Amino acid sequence: MRFEQPVPLTTIASMIGATLIGNKEGMATGINEIHKVETGDLVFVDHPKYYATCINSAASFIIINTETTIPEGKALLVVNDPFEAYLKIVQFYRPFMPSGKAISDSATIGEGSVVMPGAFIGHHVQVGKNCVIHPNVSILDHCILGDEVIIQAGTVIGSDAFYYNKKTNRDIHYKRMASCGRVIIENAVEIGANCTIDRGVTHDTILGAGSKLDNLVHIGHDTTVGKNCLIAAQVGVAGAVTIEDNVILWGQVGVNKTLTIGEGAIVLGQTGVTNTIDGNKTYFGTPMEDARIKRRELVWVKRIPLLWEKVMGQKDKD
Repeated sequence: MRFEQPVPLTTIASMIGATLIGNKEGMATGINEIHKVETGDLVFVDHPKYYATCINSAASFIIINTETTIPEGKALLVVNDPFEAYLKIVQFYRPFMPSGKAISDSATIGEGSVVMPGAFIGHHVQVGKNCVIHPNVSILDHCILGDEVIIQAGTVIGSDAFYYNKKTNRDIHYKRMASCGRVIIENAVEIGANCTIDRGVTHDTILGAGSKLDNLVHIGHDTTVGKNCLIAAQVGVAGAVTIEDNVILWGQVGVNKTLTIGEGAIVLGQTGVTNTIDGNKTYFGTPMEDARIKRRELVWVKRIPLLWEKVMGQKDKD
């Protein structure tokens, strides 16, 4: 999430009750989670396993629960509970704002765009020109649509990320990490009925220009779908995935988190994508393999009973 203007670290430290160590004159330009951090960002870390990753990331300022060494120019904001500090910052700079109108007064709808009855357009949403938003579509706060976007009935754009912080010392073990990111849908994207596109936790979920989604597709938080991709019905994509340009995912493909699908890859139906894969190849199966190899394997699997009969028949003769 970008702040509307840079915020002095001293202001952030005062807000969350932190001890400020290092660059006390720093200005934070936003807050982000570790997969998406950029220079000028705040990031939080509350587990020793990830201290080094956060401190050595692009983030300039680290909210942490212990004092440690940091590179020149960075700063630590030391607090007892970094996760609660993160929540406090997000709730202050991007608070939840109820809306009593079908189309928020702060939303903008481009020339030639049509919003059908029953659709909901949240605060600060931007809809481009010549879009069609069908009935019962929900486009939640801060999402951005380009020109000539079509969204079929019942789809939800910008729902909160499925992203929780596990706390073993509390009665409630999983606490939601507040989502303050956006969904950005570029020009000429078409989205089918009853799809769900989660907003980024702190950054953006992006659907690239010209991509087409079938019905009942789920795209997880902070995922980037490239240009001119085809995604068929019942595909589920987890968080922080990168799908490069011209990828095709056929029906019921499942994609694990934080991996990359290379440009031009084709993933056949019901495949489970569990690792990063190269572009310009076709994949099939669970575990996933090159489709040509997988098909040969399946042929041999079907031959196993016949081979078994031959082996047992030979033993009887012997």
